[in-house]
Amino acid sequence: MTISVNNNVRGSAFQLDAQKILSRYLGVDLLMEQPIPIGHPPKAHRFDLASSDSKFVGECKDYHWTEGGNVPSAKISTLNEAVLYLLQLPTGTRRFAVLPRSVHPSRGETLAEYYHRTYRHLLGDIRIFELDADTNGVKKLGKKK
Repeated sequence: MTISVNNNVRGSAFQLDAQKILSRYLGVDLLMEQPIPIGHPPKAHRFDLASSDSKFVGECKDYHWTEGGNVPSAKISTLNEAVLYLLQLPTGTRRFAVLPRSVHPSRGETLAEYYHRTYRHLLGDIRIFELDADTNGVKKLGKKK
């Protein structure tokens, strides 16, 4: 139970950091937990971050390599689910997924780079943003603006 609470707190803190950093980076105010209808028939899904006009919409995932340097497979499946939700948004929406900078202990590849390399065929126009907590920097993976 403690692990779940700690993960929820850490995930919420990451979402708040992502909101602040990406609002500045994208030049748009991003709101948290915005319900936006998707699918047919439409059903509201609460996206982690969205502009008030829903032109920018994203999901935050505070995922890291496992302690042994393995891929967090179950979490990657959840990220793929978030990508599916993002793909349901109207064409022209600037869609993104946000991950923290998490460097593999021996390969030097970040989890965001790994995800983009491995799953880019599913992403379409979705961008992957990697946030560096130490510098508040943003690395963009995916198609150009």
